[in-house]
Amino acid sequence: MATTTPMPKTARKRRRKTRTSNVNQLPPITASQLEVNELDLTPGKEHLVCPDCSTWVPITGMLGTPKLVPHHTGRAKTAEPRRCTAGSNRPVTIDVQADALRTQLVEGAPTAASRRATKVLPKPKVKSAPAVSQVKPAPLSAEQVRRVFRQHQQQCLACKGEAKNRDGQTLPCPDGERLAVTFLRLLRQEPKRQAVREFVARERRRFDRQYAAAAPAKRASEWAAVQGKVSDADAARKMLPRGDRPADGPSLPQEPQDVEAYDRRQAELGREYAARKSPIPTAA
Repeated sequence: MATTTPMPKTARKRRRKTRTSNVNQLPPITASQLEVNELDLTPGKEHLVCPDCSTWVPITGMLGTPKLVPHHTGRAKTAEPRRCTAGSNRPVTIDVQADALRTQLVEGAPTAASRRATKVLPKPKVKSAPAVSQVKPAPLSAEQVRRVFRQHQQQCLACKGEAKNRDGQTLPCPDGERLAVTFLRLLRQEPKRQAVREFVARERRRFDRQYAAAAPAKRASEWAAVQGKVSDADAARKMLPRGDRPADGPSLPQEPQDVEAYDRRQAELGREYAARKSPIPTAA
């Protein structure tokens, strides 16, 4: 009679790392040629970054022939995982000590932590240039044009008579002619311009004198408009409140101790205020 083998109640525990005798034919990966942050030689947790798919892959066979385990690319756990055929089972040459690698990591940590991002400076706000129709040209004077004309004559060969054509004739200078015409035009217009400037200055001084003369009358009218309200406020402030006077402190004085000094100070303040409000008239 045949005997039946009982089925185990639990699944057999399998090894975590892949064990296979297949070896990739590509050249081995040298550990010393990898970056410090691409290799981990912690005992029992040996990993490195696969050069082909840039994925952290465990290293198996550390006691014999180290090699990368078969693995998928970075698209693992997606709808279309793809096996890394170039990096799977590729041999690894361990020519770096675990202690030396750990020392490099510890020494590099403070350097990386001390680095700070460059401070971003705010871009200065540049005022937009006005439109061409809004540009106000600076007025030219005959003296300015004369200085430019003299400087041009000292540098221009045509103005000196030294520039000649193929026939030996002296060449004219259009720039010098233009500057000379501009200088003569401004020289003729200078008396009229001076008269306009003097007229504007006289009108400005006349307006300042009128403003200074009208300032005291305006101040008096403004004070007369609010004098009634000010008197009512002073009278209300002098009235005693209902009830007994509080006895926990001295009463405040309602009149100045030195009336003459107080009047002088008020007069000085009034003159200073009037001087600030109205400009000093200038002689015509």
